[in-house]
Amino acid sequence: MSSQSIWLLGPSRSGKTSYLVAEVAHWLEEMTGEMSEALLTPKLFPGSILVFAATGDNRLRLSEHLLRATGGRGGVTVTTPLGFFQQEVSLFWTLIAQTLGLQVPIPLRLRPETEQMLAQRLWEPYLEDGGLEQLGTRHKRQVRRALDLLQLAGAAGLAPEEIGERLQQGLASEQLEPEAAGVLQEMLLQWRDWCLRRGVLTYGVVLELYWRYLLPDPYYQAQLRQRFLGVAADDVDDYPAISRDLFEVLLGLQRPGLFSFNPEGKIRLGLNADPDTLEGLCGCCNQVIELERPSRGLVESLAEPMIELALNPTYLMQLPASVPSLQTVARSQLLRRVGDEVARLVRYGSVSPAEIAIIAPGLDAIARYSLEHILGGHGIPVRPLQVQRPLFSNPRIRAVLTLLPFFYEGLGRRINRDLVAEMLVMLSQNPRRDEEVTLQFEIDPVRGGTLADACYCPNPEHPELLPAQSFPGGDRLGYRATRAYEQMRQWIEQRRSEIATGAIASPVVLLDRIIGEFCWHGDLADDQREALRELLETASHFWEVEARVGGDCRSHTPRERPVAEAVGDFLTLLQRGTVTANPYPLQPRQPEAVTLSTVYQYRSNRLAHRYHFWLDISSPLWLQGGASVLFAAPIFERSRPLPYDAQASQGDDEARLKRILQDLLSRVQEQVILCHSDLAVNGQEQMGPLLALANASVSITEVPLSESP
Repeated sequence: MSSQSIWLLGPSRSGKTSYLVAEVAHWLEEMTGEMSEALLTPKLFPGSILVFAATGDNRLRLSEHLLRATGGRGGVTVTTPLGFFQQEVSLFWTLIAQTLGLQVPIPLRLRPETEQMLAQRLWEPYLEDGGLEQLGTRHKRQVRRALDLLQLAGAAGLAPEEIGERLQQGLASEQLEPEAAGVLQEMLLQWRDWCLRRGVLTYGVVLELYWRYLLPDPYYQAQLRQRFLGVAADDVDDYPAISRDLFEVLLGLQRPGLFSFNPEGKIRLGLNADPDTLEGLCGCCNQVIELERPSRGLVESLAEPMIELALNPTYLMQLPASVPSLQTVARSQLLRRVGDEVARLVRYGSVSPAEIAIIAPGLDAIARYSLEHILGGHGIPVRPLQVQRPLFSNPRIRAVLTLLPFFYEGLGRRINRDLVAEMLVMLSQNPRRDEEVTLQFEIDPVRGGTLADACYCPNPEHPELLPAQSFPGGDRLGYRATRAYEQMRQWIEQRRSEIATGAIASPVVLLDRIIGEFCWHGDLADDQREALRELLETASHFWEVEARVGGDCRSHTPRERPVAEAVGDFLTLLQRGTVTANPYPLQPRQPEAVTLSTVYQYRSNRLAHRYHFWLDISSPLWLQGGASVLFAAPIFERSRPLPYDAQASQGDDEARLKRILQDLLSRVQEQVILCHSDLAVNGQEQMGPLLALANASVSITEVPLSESP
């Protein structure tokens, strides 16, 4: 097998992934042929080809493509950069522990929400001093941004001891005071050492351990040479800088490499990615192959004039009919018009809902709900892309959590009559079908409220549900509601006795019993199943961390605390909305549905559609990075000149806008509809940079979509 490496350069939708899949399949055939002479079984050979994808969703799709191309012969390991680093640190933990003198035998990875909770508890003295207001007004925001700095430094291959100096060099005092930079470095070093002593891993800690201690180790490099016979990485413009260090080591071990790069991509720039550093990997490759974009989509004819309109106020032109606009005064009117135009396009334009995407720079809950409701009224399903709703926003999850204070002392203040009424309704769902083939609620909302008012006995220590007979007007409840309520109350009493005797030793077991008894039915919708699964996984992880670190973060030895205290922290974690009910992997339930997505999510998932509706085209969010750019992320890019001033920030925003327009136009085949309302959802006038596009387009009222070319 040749050790030649290839640098694959091409814009969006130019066939880079297809080329990579074909090349990996070819490598696999070569390896199988070489090994067949030495092995009795031709398909068994030591090592595999290491294949990278930028994100988890892309990894799933790339795995499917490789499975079809290779016929399922194996010999391919598909992962993401962060997933690989985490796996390697866990796999070679003994080697790292020996180097650092750690006594923890098995590491434990922290979820982001648990990481934030523990870090906030550890940093409480720093937060109370009030010197970090420039990171945010709330402690939660300050903690999240501080932890992001550790992750950014690890992805860049920068030691935590240098973070303070980097912040002082890169940011002006208006953005962050020098004293605050020193405090942040002290906080992060304290957190890093705290994690290592207890053997808990976060992304920031994992990244530092990998580039600083594991990758340079000669024994580990020998293991890399033995385990992997080649490396292929798709869309390396979205990889962290230390990925280049790994790739250079593999190339130095005489392993062939294939790396695809999209100059119009750089989607994760600002989220640990360093495309300029990865682009330098081109010089390490033996062959450079440049792919051209096929003659499809609107990018060739529209990218240049649309970019000029957006960034040059003096540029004047009329956009063609393939880019009409839909304009209203109020945003509510715009959402209604968008829904009606999509319905008309599906009804009269012979367009499938799956061929339409509604894309916005930021999707608020009002727009998402309105579009789902409007299109649902037309019988058109909508598939929101990667909606991260708080787990506590799910009524069934709230009902399960409302039960916990009935079993553990001192939690009565966390619930009220409204939550109890909702719990009685949601947990009374009968798994038997009625005549309309739908699940019934034995207790309706009216009777649930009545029972909560009459039979719920609030108590800070021991809240109770009184017997239904104690209600003077109990005869008005009806037989079904009374029976369901009494069964629930008796079930609670039985579980209390089991907790007292130790038959139920953990709150995780109790949650599983609650879900199994009241929530898990054969007709349960997929999103509800995912939410319940996420609840159990979160609870299991929470108590695993609880067993490892205990209740006192500032103590050198874990402190065992009462179960009720830990349950209270668990409820707080969920009630604050930190944990989201985003199922992973996300599988579309409606293949023939209109896609509803933010710009970042759409580009990150590498989607393409026949029709695009660009929502809120005049919003200033098109020019801003928003949530896709972490605080101080630019100064952690290896090639970034410091300091990072306002002029550099403006240049980054304009470059990002150019890439967004080029990328989105590459992903639409026939028509882009620009959707503009004079007023935003908060009532303010919208004057973003893409307003010039709407002004230069023809209104849909003059050129209907069905008549547009």
